[in-house]
Amino acid sequence: MGNKKILIAGCGYIGRRLARELSASDVSGLVRSRESCAKLVEMGIHPLQWDLAKLVNIPLPSRDADIYYLLPPPKTGVVDSFLENFLQGLEAHGQPRRLLYLGTTGVYGDCGGDWVDEDAPVRPRVDRALRRFDAEQQLYRWAGETGAELVILRVAGIYGPGKLPLQRLRAGKPMVAEQFAPWTNRIHADDLVQVCLAAMVRGRDGEIYNVSDGQPGNMTDYFNQVADFAGLPRPPVIDPDAGEDQLSAGLRSYLAESRRIDNRKMLQELQVKLRYPTLEEGLKACFSG
Repeated sequence: MGNKKILIAGCGYIGRRLARELSASDVSGLVRSRESCAKLVEMGIHPLQWDLAKLVNIPLPSRDADIYYLLPPPKTGVVDSFLENFLQGLEAHGQPRRLLYLGTTGVYGDCGGDWVDEDAPVRPRVDRALRRFDAEQQLYRWAGETGAELVILRVAGIYGPGKLPLQRLRAGKPMVAEQFAPWTNRIHADDLVQVCLAAMVRGRDGEIYNVSDGQPGNMTDYFNQVADFAGLPRPPVIDPDAGEDQLSAGLRSYLAESRRIDNRKMLQELQVKLRYPTLEEGLKACFSG
């Protein structure tokens, strides 16, 4: 990619993995904390420290750059004010060539276990999904006003080394029985990075791509497989009607939605060959090192 300017907004778990793959380019990472800045410096990535709860007034290397926007929205409300502030910051520093947004398949809401492709209606119900849908709407308005290119990835649950529910398993927290567990979808972190790279190059302007390994499972089976690979006891099983002292409100919100994500558009148009097309292969890689 030569010396093309790249900005990774939200250069955390996925962003740092992405930055390593882009090391031949002129990469800057936007982060909030000094600790995150120090990690980027160690990697040879130019750090930009700013809290997007405030309007961006630092010089962004955004004019004609490629931007990967990976930052999650605020934890409350139904609006992504972080993205709103970031887009206003671009007005002062120049618009990018293309912006890739990392969103979520949560915007589809509960689909009753049906297969979901990119033409499925968007029906976000919980605040975390409404914030993500707000971000998509903001971005389409922004792209229409500026002429910048936009690609949206709707990403399933991310797992990988250092991003597994080991703490929950060690604590012995329960899970519902498999017959009550909804369909869930996942993508290994390394596969997500290669999808991001491919989408920046081959994604069609204005398009949405679902990102998953295309092998839906259920949440209970996921926890069981992680426990088996880690050599930990499987979580105890409880009835889904158990009180909130057993299942948190956040976990309940995930258990209340069921869908199977169709990834054929991603595979065909972005020409991605997944390294870990199954959960078993992905977990084996997580524990092999």
